[in-house]
Amino acid sequence: MDIKILLSNIAETTEAFDVSGLSLNTKTLTKGDLFIALQGEKNHGAEYIDSAIENGCIGVLIEGRDVDCGVPIIRIDNLKLHLSGLAQNFYTKAKDVDLIAVTGTNGKTSVSHYISQLLDFLKVNNGVIGTLGISKVEKKSINTTPDILSIYSSLEEYSNQGIELAIIEASSHALMQDRLKGLSFIQGIFTNLTQDHLDYHETMNNYKEAKGKLFTNGFSKKAIINRDDENHQYFLDTASDKDPLTFGIDDLEFFKTSENGFICQLNNYVFELPLIGEFNLSNALAAFTSVKCLGYSEDQIIPFLAKLSPPPGRMQQLENSHIWIDYAHTPDALDNALASLRRHYPEFKIRVLFGCGGDRDKTKRQLMGKIASENADSIILTNDNPRSESPEKIIEDILGGIKVENDVQVILDRKHAIETVVKTLGEDEVLLIAGKGHETTQTIGDQIFQFSDVEVALDAFI
Repeated sequence: MDIKILLSNIAETTEAFDVSGLSLNTKTLTKGDLFIALQGEKNHGAEYIDSAIENGCIGVLIEGRDVDCGVPIIRIDNLKLHLSGLAQNFYTKAKDVDLIAVTGTNGKTSVSHYISQLLDFLKVNNGVIGTLGISKVEKKSINTTPDILSIYSSLEEYSNQGIELAIIEASSHALMQDRLKGLSFIQGIFTNLTQDHLDYHETMNNYKEAKGKLFTNGFSKKAIINRDDENHQYFLDTASDKDPLTFGIDDLEFFKTSENGFICQLNNYVFELPLIGEFNLSNALAAFTSVKCLGYSEDQIIPFLAKLSPPPGRMQQLENSHIWIDYAHTPDALDNALASLRRHYPEFKIRVLFGCGGDRDKTKRQLMGKIASENADSIILTNDNPRSESPEKIIEDILGGIKVENDVQVILDRKHAIETVVKTLGEDEVLLIAGKGHETTQTIGDQIFQFSDVEVALDAFI
């Protein structure tokens, strides 16, 4: 695309060159891309211009400073505010894909994937953008919601592949940082609100308002709200949609636990939902409500609820074992995961292995310790992603919520901790390995190591 066309309605330039792509990250930049150098929270993108040139960038857009280098430089004030305009100008087919957004503290990934699975069964070509990456597109993202250019680029690729609809996980960070700016959603779904990310939002009220942005100013055409959450009225009241839909566990005529999940009755259908945890009843009902809102009948959707499967790292059971891997890294999520195992395995003792991330909300550590203390028979504390914090200090914070009489082990090396507990697991015990779920890396200090709870547990179990 001609640079002048790309910058139309944004800035004027005398430069003349064609752009083959847009990039905020030199690690994903390819030859012919335009590098966009923004002022970040810690560093300025200008520091990476040499790397961008080495990777073949055709030019640079920059804010806040002047730089001399070997490619054309175009300075644009408040460049960050123009990212959505650049994305819309360049990725012109992105708008052809219908969008559903899912927000909430927990359940975003599960709901997104359950909607996708139901649509797959209904032969609707769809994709998912979120924590587990960008499905059906080679480029992956480890963030819940990728940067705005990656989203638009992926939607363009979806459009080229004939994908009709995409489900996007909308994190509170993304909503506050305008990573979804310029997009419009046919549906916005709220799952729940519990404590998380207070290192960023500072207060629960700020966190709630960040989530609420998805439903204001016409951002989401249809609001779908979990009425079982105590904050649901706030989202109903603030939604631009004055005829919102709600879902709740009482949509089911009845449900009872089964070996594989729940026996449910919904609108005269009796079926087994093969998902562990009452929170998954809520997640499945969110997906059901979403797909029904798309125009499909209950008769079309309900039979496929019995075929849903959890996404990787979300109450994922290791085959032929009583070992479960879950991404639970908030107090509410850990509480729900442990309560679910207690409900489905009432005769078993429960062991839980977890830690807490460093450089993140410290106030939840003691709460998670308290929850483990009250809901598990034995506790193994280990590293999560300690980042720049002292692993010992993180464990000390967690121990502040654990009763003295609890059976507690501290094994900082997560691999050794998992191997130890898996190999000593009794026949009458069930194990929850919590905190990292699908993740395939671990951050200790400033180093990132390859690490998978699933792979380590499987190797130890075999």
